[in-house]
Amino acid sequence: MPTGRHRTFLFAALIAALALAGPAAPGPRAQAQGYVAEVEDLPLMPGLAEVEGAGVVFDKPDGRIVEAYAQGRVTREAVLAFYRQALPQLGWRAAGGAAFRREGETLSLDFLDGGGALVVRFTLVPR
Repeated sequence: MPTGRHRTFLFAALIAALALAGPAAPGPRAQAQGYVAEVEDLPLMPGLAEVEGAGVVFDKPDGRIVEAYAQGRVTREAVLAFYRQALPQLGWRAAGGAAFRREGETLSLDFLDGGGALVVRFTLVPR
């Protein structure tokens, strides 16, 4: 797992790459109701496009650790409303703020400015 300094560097590099790439252009993937590639049952909100190659997956004896990113011209409030409605249907329970829990895992959503687009970081960790 990356150290604190490496994680800071990786995060800064990701934000720089997203800013250079600009906001996600609307297209079939951004409009389609799909799933986040690294988490097979985590829906991708319409209007968001997954940032390919930005995710990280670690399998550990006590559970998986997943970090994935999606971006789009959506608001934080719309993203929260979508996931607060969609996730309980998949067995997730609200855990306060932008966090959800299910079967020994916690899913957190964080919001970042991606140069005109909202970047959503999905972090899945064992409880």
